[in-house]
Amino acid sequence: MDKNNATPNTFLAVFLGGKTTPKMKAWDALPEAQRQEKMKEGMTAWHAWCDKHKAAIVEMGGPLGKTKKISPSGIEDISNVLCAFMVIRADSQEAAAKLFEKHPHFALFPGESVEVMPILPIPGADSACPSKP
Repeated sequence: MDKNNATPNTFLAVFLGGKTTPKMKAWDALPEAQRQEKMKEGMTAWHAWCDKHKAAIVEMGGPLGKTKKISPSGIEDISNVLCAFMVIRADSQEAAAKLFEKHPHFALFPGESVEVMPILPIPGADSACPSKP
């Protein structure tokens, strides 16, 4: 993907799930051995999903850590429901969304959902954000 402009049919997938949702509370309440077994099952399914859709994956992305919010008021620590991200390519947003139906993030893990949105070109990016040489 060009650093300044989006490639057509490129989408950002954002994985969502809160720390205080009923699904997460149930996950946290599992005995450690059972949670570890579910984690192993989930990671196996996640790898299988990636193998099945590897042609669509542009950037694997990954889990997201703690968040800092930067605003005119300054910098502060905040909490949100963003868990992970991935960049994919598909013929349409609908096709991109269908890739994530029954994804392990919410089918096996306590994640809530995946949101898919097009990555749009940055207007005037050629002059505003030059690429590194």
